[in-house]
Amino acid sequence: MRFLITGTAGFIGFHLAQRLLADGHDVFGLDGMTPYYDLRLKEARNAVLAESPRYRFETMMLEEGGRLLDYAREAAPDVIFHFAAQAGVRYSLENPRAYVDSNLVGTFNVMEAARELKPRHFIMASTSSAYGGNREMPFRETHLTDHPLTLYAATKKATELMAHSYAHLWQIPTTALRFFTVYGPWGRPDMALFKFVDGILNDRPIDIYGEGRMSRDFTYVGDLVEAMVRLVPCIPPADGTVVSDDDSLSPVAPFRVVNVGGGQPVPLMDFVEAIETAVGKPAIRNMLPMQKGDVTDTFAAADLLLALTGYKPATPVAEGVAAFVSWYRRYRGNQ
Repeated sequence: MRFLITGTAGFIGFHLAQRLLADGHDVFGLDGMTPYYDLRLKEARNAVLAESPRYRFETMMLEEGGRLLDYAREAAPDVIFHFAAQAGVRYSLENPRAYVDSNLVGTFNVMEAARELKPRHFIMASTSSAYGGNREMPFRETHLTDHPLTLYAATKKATELMAHSYAHLWQIPTTALRFFTVYGPWGRPDMALFKFVDGILNDRPIDIYGEGRMSRDFTYVGDLVEAMVRLVPCIPPADGTVVSDDDSLSPVAPFRVVNVGGGQPVPLMDFVEAIETAVGKPAIRNMLPMQKGDVTDTFAAADLLLALTGYKPATPVAEGVAAFVSWYRRYRGNQ
């Protein structure tokens, strides 16, 4: 099959592209290569993908609508995966305009390409942050998501709504994936795991927000990729036929939202202890209050993912963290 993937130099896009190439598919990737974090990491990811003759890559911003459309026409994809976005919950407090430009305008341009090309399946990244102020646990795809706590969450929820309208108007089968705290090798330097490992190894204090009294439904990136590959043939039908009572399938469009998480929240301090064990030394802990826009807990209901694919993430945090630490040591050693 032919895949168009936005954000292949990013953390999740890289891992999915690597899996699809290994499975023998053709991947057309693109990335803005923005300096939000160290470009050397993005370039290193992309260099790994470029080893495959089935990989084609272009550097471009999603805001370049005409150029994006030309590249999409050349790719003629069976499936579009849309990951490129301005990431980071906390950064949205500092630079909100970047989220409007990339997440809203950029996603609109990707959807315009999908409208013309009519892929079999349009799959887009959303986030567990969309649940915002929802206090009902576990988070189900059918829960109300009208109370985002950050602009980042608001833009991602907005892209879900935009995609629903396009699915309805142009019959584009669309699945929006709500990711839950994805971690693993090649992860971003602004994410907690990277910061914690880097800090511990370099004898710097690590900032632990909420005084450590939080929990997250951590999802190992390899599990996420497996779930996404299995979701490719799970095309939302236009006739409203649901797979279970938990199905979020729209009654008026071939569109559904799917949580990608294992439904096993881990206390933040257990996560820190797993990192200390994998690194082999204790952290200097700087306990801080909750940050603006943070939530205390995340907890995915994985029933719909399981009903669609027969699979849900299950890698233990200790195993996933050890894999990251092993990668981190190799990566830093090669710099």
